[in-house]
Amino acid sequence: MTVRETVNATKERYGKSDLKALFADASKVVVAKGKKVVEFDLKKAPPTSAELEKVVLGPTGNLRAPAIRTGKTWLIGFNADAYAERFEA
Repeated sequence: MTVRETVNATKERYGKSDLKALFADASKVVVAKGKKVVEFDLKKAPPTSAELEKVVLGPTGNLRAPAIRTGKTWLIGFNADAYAERFEA
């Protein structure tokens, strides 16, 4: 895998107003909070803005880290199983 872009989350923040642009061409968002993993299909059954904001934004109101875009899929937060499923060799 080749990393095309890295953004320092302490210097560049993405908040509520940035979500529409960030996920504009995405088809799936996978959000991990602890052991819980929630998947959203943005093309077939898009969530409401409030539902998406609730899970992808942290307590500061910014996009939770880590946030990885791979193809048309976003992985928000960390869950070893979700990462293994997406990045299996």
